[in-house]
Amino acid sequence: MNDNFDWYSIVNGDVLLSQGDFLKNLPVIIPPNSIDPYQEIEVNVQEYNVIVMSQSCDLQNDKLDFVMVCPYWSLSEAGELNEFFKSDTGKENLRRGHLPGYHLLNKCELKNFKSEYMIVDFKNVYSVTFSFVKEFSRNQGKRLRLLPPYREHLSQAFARFFMRVGLPVDIPPFK
Repeated sequence: MNDNFDWYSIVNGDVLLSQGDFLKNLPVIIPPNSIDPYQEIEVNVQEYNVIVMSQSCDLQNDKLDFVMVCPYWSLSEAGELNEFFKSDTGKENLRRGHLPGYHLLNKCELKNFKSEYMIVDFKNVYSVTFSFVKEFSRNQGKRLRLLPPYREHLSQAFARFFMRVGLPVDIPPFK
């Protein structure tokens, strides 16, 4: 049995975007809470470290106008935002996939791309124009890419989060 499945690779900026590509400090436009159609609007621009969630086949065949991305944080950064992620219970729940709004990715040991464990946040999904993301990734230069089967595992976790169904009345427990 081969236990050596690399989690990450490094790709050049001119390589086509793929699901699982990491982009650092991507500017995302956050609209205001309300918009008056007769007045200019002010928008907030936030920068996030993101991972591309749109399907690779759509990206590589130019079938999208917008690219779906999710922010990610290092485990220690997430712990500063939420104490639960500092706890052994929180970390183990992340590792086991018991927190459907989040997905834990392994450490990266690649030179110039070293990172600790990373948490992908499915609760905050952003859509950015494909043309902007392509240009941004080209200008960013080399980037980290999540490899199969870990990329598919991320996609599956996102799908499970997105397809959750809360029933109005559940089947009562058997006694």
